[in-house]
Amino acid sequence: METRLILLILGLCLSSGEPLDALCPNGYTFHNGKCLKCPDGFILNYKQKCIDKSSQPRNPRQGSGSCNEGFYFTGRECEDENECVSVDPICGRNATCQNTVGSYYCTCDTGFQSSKEKFTAEDSQCQDINECRDKTHKCDPRQNCVNTLGSFRCECRQGYTHGRGDLACDDINECETYAGICGSESEGNCTNTPGSYTCDCHPGHSNYGNRQAKCTKLSCDGYEDKGSNEQAVGGLGRLWEKMRKNCADLSSGGGEATGQGLLQDVLTGTDEFLSSGQSVEDSTQVTGLLTMMEKAMMLIAPQMKQNQTKIETQHTEAELAVKRGRTPPTGPVMLSTENASFNTSWEMAAGNGTYPGFTVAALVSYKSLNSTPDSSFQDLREKMEEERRQEQQEEQKEKKVKKVLTELQVVSNVVTACVSNPDTHQLDQNVSLTFKHPQERNESESLRYMCVFWDKDAWSQRGCVSSSNSTHTVCSCNHLSSFAVLMALYDIKHTFELQLITWVGLAVSLACLFVCILTFGLCRSIKGTRTTIHLHLSLCLFLADLIFLCGISRAQKAGCGLVAGLLHYFFLAAFSWMLLEGVQLYRMVVKVFHTNLRPAYMMAAGYGAPLAIVIISAIAYPQGYGTDQHCWLSLERGFIWAFFGPVCIIIFLNAFFFIITLWKLAEKLTSLNPDLSNLQMIKGFTMTAVAQLCVLGGMWMFGCFMFESVAMVYLFTILNSLQGALIFILHCLMSKPVRDEYAKFLSGICTPEKRRYPDYTSNPSSNSQQPLKSNSSTAQSQL
Repeated sequence: METRLILLILGLCLSSGEPLDALCPNGYTFHNGKCLKCPDGFILNYKQKCIDKSSQPRNPRQGSGSCNEGFYFTGRECEDENECVSVDPICGRNATCQNTVGSYYCTCDTGFQSSKEKFTAEDSQCQDINECRDKTHKCDPRQNCVNTLGSFRCECRQGYTHGRGDLACDDINECETYAGICGSESEGNCTNTPGSYTCDCHPGHSNYGNRQAKCTKLSCDGYEDKGSNEQAVGGLGRLWEKMRKNCADLSSGGGEATGQGLLQDVLTGTDEFLSSGQSVEDSTQVTGLLTMMEKAMMLIAPQMKQNQTKIETQHTEAELAVKRGRTPPTGPVMLSTENASFNTSWEMAAGNGTYPGFTVAALVSYKSLNSTPDSSFQDLREKMEEERRQEQQEEQKEKKVKKVLTELQVVSNVVTACVSNPDTHQLDQNVSLTFKHPQERNESESLRYMCVFWDKDAWSQRGCVSSSNSTHTVCSCNHLSSFAVLMALYDIKHTFELQLITWVGLAVSLACLFVCILTFGLCRSIKGTRTTIHLHLSLCLFLADLIFLCGISRAQKAGCGLVAGLLHYFFLAAFSWMLLEGVQLYRMVVKVFHTNLRPAYMMAAGYGAPLAIVIISAIAYPQGYGTDQHCWLSLERGFIWAFFGPVCIIIFLNAFFFIITLWKLAEKLTSLNPDLSNLQMIKGFTMTAVAQLCVLGGMWMFGCFMFESVAMVYLFTILNSLQGALIFILHCLMSKPVRDEYAKFLSGICTPEKRRYPDYTSNPSSNSQQPLKSNSSTAQSQL
């Protein structure tokens, strides 16, 4: 009866919308069909539900107080926030979230771990457990463990295949599976081992110390005891002996891989050979070195344990690349050294013949082989001159600029490029080599870069084409060998124009210098230290111009070296006398007494120093005097700097003396009691000397760059031809005392000579050591 009454009341409450808690007395809640009182620490909310007191607003008097962390305010009260319900899992994707009243905690999934067993997002994160590293996997010893996210998997090691069961791996019998893996039966035997195999080579065959490589025929004919012409080169015998022994050990069917040590020995021995200077004595020695290096790379590279090896010594630099496998490799290959690079493909390096199980590419750069014997250029020079002769008629018809080959120089490092392909004499596809120039210079009418290779003791262009800019030359060749870049220098010959300027200018120059010599030597009124300097300067330039006019074109004739030596001497002497003039002007301004240089000192500096330079240069490199085109200093080995070096030093010193002189002059001109007449005169002397230095020094600066353009050639020719006229204008026509002497001389010719008794006011000879205090009419005589 009571149960029916309760059900009736429940039905009435549900139909009326009244909550069931309303049936309970105040302070109770309806739970499991009974009215119960809330436990300690809990209170009834507006829904007549028991809630935690700690979740209530901190300031319940406010309408919407702030709830404790982990709760949210519903508008009437604080309820627990379920942090585990969110779009982005708060614990991360590799953890499980567990909600609690006012908080939560995370636990890692299987295969993951954290620093705490239970944590929040702020405390820690789940990290993958690397079972392979921690050795907690259950892979078979024949399997490799591969870690995965939250787990791991087992894969059969190389040499095994999947067998029965998930964890079982069966050995692969490579000797049966891969026919000829060690070569033919005549080359070697294959022995299967657990997870691998070994190849035992028969005598005369080798796998270069790699027991899993195919046995191939190894011939040591190139390393026989008697030796070949290349092996007869002095200094390389020890290296040939090492390679011969290594080859014999390998071809006997045994031998260990000693590539790294042998490579170091070969490069060290090459350093010793290049340091001794033997490589430039004759072409056969260059051939011996390059041949030895090619054979060494093909013997050493297959023994290298690394796929890529780069090594550098004092005089050499090498890079080797090796690819091994059951099939020939494919794709590009690039090797490089500091100043050269080699680009080709693995297909070309392997070739079309029998594949030995490896492919090799090597590049060796020689840092000190930039000079080869003159005979190595002979064939190339003759071929280029023949091409010029064939173009001669066309040039004459079209009045083109004539070019005559003057010099061939190796301007890059010589490199040896080789591959394991046995047939590299005519390749199906070109290989590319890029060389860096030691100096930035563009090609011009007088300069050309060309790619060459070493062919039977000489350089050759056959099969190579080149393209160049100011910094690099790219060589594309259809064969492999040892390569380099040559710089061909041409003499620009505008025959009629340049010859006309030279002959007319030198004739005028010689006439002017002759007048200068007579003037400075015979006019007593202008005698002095500066006049002596100008006399010897004019004499040196007169002799230099005369020798230049008569002997510069005696190339390839007897006496050409003597002509070049005399020109070297007299032009250096002219600059030495210009230096003495700078020193004299400096002493005139700085010193008060004893301003003049002693004649003995002047002769020693003016003629002795240039003579010493010429003698030392002739002893050091006698072949440097005279070229194939002109009787002048050669450009080979930088011999031209035997002239340009001293000239640059003299120009620098003279510029220093002139700057100090003008500075001191400026100080004296602003003093309280300046001797204006003498100071103005010295200032005029200095400006004249500066102008002389600028023009004569500038002429040879143009000479340095005359191979750069035709304009430089014309500027050098004009200034060189008219330097005598310049001396005459600066020191004769622009000097008032000299003009007065010329006027007296001309008036004496045009009018009858009369006896004159001049009034001598001073004796120049007695005042040679006096301070600069004479009047303007006698001051220059003292100087």
